[in-house]
Amino acid sequence: MTTRTLAVARYVAADVVRSQRVLIPVVVYGVALAVVLSDSVGRPPGVWPATALALYPTAAWLTLVVANIEAPAQRLVTMAAAGGPVRLVTGTVLVALAADAVLVLLSVVVPVVRAADPYPAEAVLSGVLVHVAAATTGTAIGTLCARPVVTRIGWSFLLAVSVVTVTAVQPWLPPVGSAVRALTSDAPPPLGEALLGLLFVAAAAAVAVVVDRRA
Repeated sequence: MTTRTLAVARYVAADVVRSQRVLIPVVVYGVALAVVLSDSVGRPPGVWPATALALYPTAAWLTLVVANIEAPAQRLVTMAAAGGPVRLVTGTVLVALAADAVLVLLSVVVPVVRAADPYPAEAVLSGVLVHVAAATTGTAIGTLCARPVVTRIGWSFLLAVSVVTVTAVQPWLPPVGSAVRALTSDAPPPLGEALLGLLFVAAAAAVAVVVDRRA
């Protein structure tokens, strides 16, 4: 990863923070986390299935905010300054993944801290992986539903909501459904689902770059 790509990521992050639009999905997820944690936290997986399913649409929402933060004309200027679509798309995805990492950390650590009994290491690993699978899959969907793939913000959100809603309720469907099912059935930590989510992000970013180049 080049220094220039990281500079683009810092620029996008600063723009997102300055706009404060990212606060809405973060606050909504914080409220959801507070609600599920209002009762005592039991043995693993505890509240993790609920928080993972809540993180899935939140990650997609966050990515839409990050990717659509600039108007189309300004985005073209940023792309030219960045040296092309690869750096801009990569920087945008990195910012979204950084936000995902913070929410994954909160989702896993807070229940562990509040639990009456210590969580086994394997259970914590499963909790991390299922949230990574949910967050990265949401980021992939957000990337495919945002600029440059879908140029209108209204259609972006409608499409993302539709895809997330349909896929979230399918327990057999990887990576989110199967990861949550593994968490609730004492299966091994869902490493494959977490890696698949990361692969989806890479594929979605590649699609966005191709669309940018053809635009």
